[in-house]
Amino acid sequence: MADVVSLKADGAPSPLIVEAADGILRLTLNSPPANALSIAMMETLKAEILRAGADKAVRVIILAARGKVFCAGHDLKEMTAHRADADRGKAFFEKTFALCAELMLTITHCPKPVIAEIEGLATAAGCQLVATCDLAICTDAATFCTPGVNIGLFCSTPMVAVSRAAHRKQAMEMLLTGETIDASNAKDFGLVNRIVPKEYLRQVVDKYAAVIASKSPLTLKIGKEAFYRQIDMPLEEAYAYSGRVMTENMLARDAEEGIAAFLGKRHPEWTGE
Repeated sequence: MADVVSLKADGAPSPLIVEAADGILRLTLNSPPANALSIAMMETLKAEILRAGADKAVRVIILAARGKVFCAGHDLKEMTAHRADADRGKAFFEKTFALCAELMLTITHCPKPVIAEIEGLATAAGCQLVATCDLAICTDAATFCTPGVNIGLFCSTPMVAVSRAAHRKQAMEMLLTGETIDASNAKDFGLVNRIVPKEYLRQVVDKYAAVIASKSPLTLKIGKEAFYRQIDMPLEEAYAYSGRVMTENMLARDAEEGIAAFLGKRHPEWTGE
């Protein structure tokens, strides 16, 4: 992939390195060593995902990071600086957590699948970011934690994503102890899909992305939206809803083409309609 954007217009380093090729958009957090979710990082990441969601050329999004830490969560130095404000930082804290929620919802609502590529530590809101992505692939040296309880700040917003990705008791274990878990436990907990050796991480993630990018973009959009909508519905309601979704999907040109290609033993030609 060719590097598309790594500098801002003023020549300063961008919080993100943006690469695109063959329908795959790679967004690399570019603020080592912590790759913290500062206001600038969250605004930039949200804007790129929104843009990618509307870009027909993008089929899949990968979130990666430079350095030994995938993401250390919110920028505590940035937040602490606002304790000197007249309101002791209340307005800035509200802004930070609201923007973080907007970012996570932008990932969930994005019509394109989002894959997290994790090398190193994902902690607090960084762990939330991993849990929010549709798929997560990490190295065998990756680690994860929600350590807010250790500093008197329960990881309440990371809890929203982690409790929906991990099994309930494992999520509570992470939240109550603040302890770091390794890649193997993260997979057992349900936070990541696969663990691969460091030297093969990008290769494996790119392969997954390429496989997904080869599917009908309309079908991926329909399926991702339906997955997140039905998952918290009562069983009967989920079946009724998914039945309506499949009916509409069957009427799409891509479904007609895909089924005809399968029956005709040929490769489908997707139009996204």
